Amino acid sequence: QLACPLDLGCHSVRSKGVPHVKMVNISRATIDDLLAMQHCNITCLPENYQLKYYMYHALSWPQLLNVAKDYNGKVVGYVLSKMEEDAQEEPHGHITSLSVLRSHRKLGLATRLMRSAEHDMEDIYGAEYVSLHVRAGNYAAIHLYRETLGFKVHDVESKYYADGEDALDMRLMLTKGKEKAAKAKAKAVTAAAGGGAKDGTTPKEKS
Repeated sequence: QLACPLDLGCHSVRSKGVPHVKMVNISRATIDDLLAMQHCNITCLPENYQLKYYMYHALSWPQLLNVAKDYNGKVVGYVLSKMEEDAQEEPHGHITSLSVLRSHRKLGLATRLMRSAEHDMEDIYGAEYVSLHVRAGNYAAIHLYRETLGFKVHDVESKYYADGEDALDMRLMLTKGKEKAAKAKAKAVTAAAGGGAKDGTTPKEKS
C-alpha cells in the first residue's frame, strides 16, 4: 500500500539483501528524465520508441509520466501513460509502456509506478478505466496486471506486435467507472420493474 498516494516524491523502497540498492524513490518525470527513460526502455523491452514520442507524452500529459530513481538519481524504472482522445468513448487512460531494470525488480516498483499513473488518470483527467496491451506470452507481466493490480482481459488482438505475437487487451475499471456502471445497472433494474408494473404484470409473468 502507498503510505502517501498524493505525494509521489515521498514513495521510497528499501531493498532487503541487495547491498548496492539503498533506496528508490518514485516521482513525476521531467524533460531531463526522458533520455534515461528511453535508455531503460531499450534495455528492457523489444518495443522501443523515438525520443519525440516521449516528448509528445511529456507535453500532452505531463502528470502521467513517473520514474523510479535510485539514491544516485539514476532512472531504474518508469511508466509512460496517456489519456485516449477518442471523443466517442468514455474518458480512459492507457499505459503505453512500463519497465523496471532487472537489477531493481522484485521491489514492488512496477506496482507503485502503475498505481501512481492510475491515481493521476482518475484524479486529474477523470478517467473511468485504464487499458493496456501485453504480450500473450509475457506471463510475469500478465500475473502482475491480473493478480496484483486487478486488470481483466477485455479482448485478444491477433498479431498485434511486429513479430506476430498476439496481445491481450487488459482493462482496470477505476472508481468513477465502477460508480457509473453501478448507476446504469440500478437504472436498468428500475426501468425493468417499472415496465412490468404499467400493465399490472411483472416481467416474469410477461414471459
